[in-house]
Amino acid sequence: MFKNRLKKMMKEGETALGIFNMINSPELVEILGISGFDFLVIDTEHGPNSVESAQALIRAAEYRGMTPIVRATENSRTKILRLLDVGAHGIQVPQVNSREEAEAVVDAAKYFPLGTRGVALTRAADYGNMKALDYFSQANEETLVVAQCENIKGLQALDEIVKVPSVDVVFLGPFDMSQSLGVPGEVYHPKVEEAAARVVSIARKAGKAAGIFVLDGEQARRRAEQGFQYITINADTALLGNACRRELGIVKAR
Repeated sequence: MFKNRLKKMMKEGETALGIFNMINSPELVEILGISGFDFLVIDTEHGPNSVESAQALIRAAEYRGMTPIVRATENSRTKILRLLDVGAHGIQVPQVNSREEAEAVVDAAKYFPLGTRGVALTRAADYGNMKALDYFSQANEETLVVAQCENIKGLQALDEIVKVPSVDVVFLGPFDMSQSLGVPGEVYHPKVEEAAARVVSIARKAGKAAGIFVLDGEQARRRAEQGFQYITINADTALLGNACRRELGIVKAR
């Protein structure tokens, strides 16, 4: 059974830096861990990853000391269950737009008495080599729950969403939020900035961490100064492409 270093970091007031994973490559995940990222969000919503591929990527992240979080395709009990059973240290769920939806995420992700997660002693329980009650207790304590706020409905319901006890992080999706606010793609538009400030303020008052997606390190620094603690710096696909273009540009400029 894992110990959630990411959860501990944020409880202690630290800022954690992560990245979205789109490429099904354990070797690449190892490189990301070696590079110093605190956590990885394996994406099954927008990326091509499956439950099976996620398991291998989770192993690679664990091996290199990086906390593996998996983003589910949707707020589905079965999909959340399967991702946690293969060993994800936390679940990130898109479009959580009400308290009831946040409660459904927790109910699917936690065992009694916090939820009604289905029971099977899979990889997450060391393949049955843990005592069941010890596993249930540790899983409830260590599993991170991230609720995405990326819609005006979720923003309006945020005061209620953060009251759900086992929600650990409220994650602002700035691109989806910009669409919902009528300014698609303008992630630093005053309306989106107002939403960002609201997420940080409400999360802090409730004792939760605020999270956000950014495109680069400079944006990450600014968001950390604003109070965000769970920050994903783009995706592996984009950072790889950026690095390649940068180096080729240096050569071609000469």
